[in-house]
Amino acid sequence: MAEQGTPGGPTALRIMLGAHLRRMREDANISRSDAGWAIRGSESKISRLELGRVGFKVRDVDDLLTLYKLDDPAERERLLNLAREANNPGWWQRYDDLTPTWFHSYLGLEVAAQLIRTYEVQFVPGLLQTADYARAVVQLGRGERVLPDAEVERLVTLRRSRQEILTRDERPARLWAVVDEAVLRRPIGGWAVLRAQLEYLVEVSRKPNVTLQILPFSGGGYAATGGAFSLLRFGDADLPDIVYIEHLTSAVYLDKREDLDEYVVTMDSLSIAASTPRQTQHLLASIIAEIS
Repeated sequence: MAEQGTPGGPTALRIMLGAHLRRMREDANISRSDAGWAIRGSESKISRLELGRVGFKVRDVDDLLTLYKLDDPAERERLLNLAREANNPGWWQRYDDLTPTWFHSYLGLEVAAQLIRTYEVQFVPGLLQTADYARAVVQLGRGERVLPDAEVERLVTLRRSRQEILTRDERPARLWAVVDEAVLRRPIGGWAVLRAQLEYLVEVSRKPNVTLQILPFSGGGYAATGGAFSLLRFGDADLPDIVYIEHLTSAVYLDKREDLDEYVVTMDSLSIAASTPRQTQHLLASIIAEIS
């Protein structure tokens, strides 16, 4: 469900274009302040544009390309088209009324990711959830408020639509998930829902682009004491690796090299400590037998 002809959603396109504009500005030896003046803006606006955190006005990009003395008409048109595509809404924006704004950036990055490595301690990763399991999860954390059935179904549809990155015909994403054993024993939605979810994990983990590992109770403590997180890697050099950490009311996106290195080391340690994919299949079968 990603936009056709693009490497992902608008979030990724904004980051790519911003990185390209930053390199051009630096090559031209022009300050952010002077670039901001050229587009009737400020230094902070240029910073936000170069980081891909805001949308682009095609007129602003055109003015910046003139300031940076880009004379190649074909390259100029390519970048202007990229600016136009970066302003197109992602398919997920039809759910804006149900999802927090801080989550929209993640959806745009997820659809562009080449590899997603995720560590989960409470739920089955969203990209691997069945509809019934997802239906139970979206009702949690709402306190006494019960979501209307129509809202629940739209959120479930959103979650299931996200999973299409694993099955799309062109460049399906690779998912590598490390999940705490407690997740497999927590009856979210009831035992029947959990059993169906575990059976689905057995099936989906056999796909060539899905790797599932379990951190068993028998292993004791592990490196990631801070909780769940995801690492996203992209196929374009202009898109840096990103660590995504979700909180109750917000999320953190980390792309500094020192932060990334720390989380990569932690994820590698978790993968080494976890069961192998074959052992995971046996553990899933064992738990299914226990609750059947």
